[in-house]
Amino acid sequence: MYPVVNHLADERTRWRLAVGAVLAILVVANVVSNRLLPAALYVPWNLVVAVAVVLVARRFISTDAMGFTQYRRGLIWGLAILGATIIVLLVAQAIPAFNDLFHDKRVSASLPTMLYQSLVRIPFGTSLLEETAFRAALPALFAARWGVVRGCVAASACFGLWHILPALGLNAVNPTANSVFGNGNGAVTVAVAFAVVATMAGGLFWCVLRYRSGSVLTTMIAHVATNSVAYVIAWSVGR
Repeated sequence: MYPVVNHLADERTRWRLAVGAVLAILVVANVVSNRLLPAALYVPWNLVVAVAVVLVARRFISTDAMGFTQYRRGLIWGLAILGATIIVLLVAQAIPAFNDLFHDKRVSASLPTMLYQSLVRIPFGTSLLEETAFRAALPALFAARWGVVRGCVAASACFGLWHILPALGLNAVNPTANSVFGNGNGAVTVAVAFAVVATMAGGLFWCVLRYRSGSVLTTMIAHVATNSVAYVIAWSVGR
């Protein structure tokens, strides 16, 4: 009996250490990316963080549990979502009520910058890290103790909190956000809360896709589709 109890205690300790280490890595990475890191180092930094997250999580769970398998199935799902996303965003851009959403001061009018953002920074900086962390490592780690449903909810809550720092300047760079939430500290608080809830909901939906498809490649492609296509459309509208 005692060896079994000790084994379970060791498993719980290993799990807590793995979860704590991954969360600590992500907290540091988030602060560094949003407050300290030069823009030129964003992609290599996030690639290093993604590798670190996988290596730490791998000490408790398998790469299969994280969704780093079934790439063919993930590719099929991802390309289907990519096509649907392009259609939805193009339709939204053509509707006046939604067109203002694509006006964003963060989108540069420079063609080289647009190509870098949509083809390099978003896919290999933003998408790869966020999908690795919040749709692969964390859901699998949480699911190992709490089950898939609660694991996805917990990972998605972390994904929402991940967007607090980026959302602090949302009102200043997006006219639609400014008109909806207004100005001042109270408006910023509401905008941040909205961003956290919205990204948590989106993260939960993508967690479902990741488990349904069996591959995190699905949500990596979906993430690129959502962000890169939206960036290209915003660039086109800004011109």
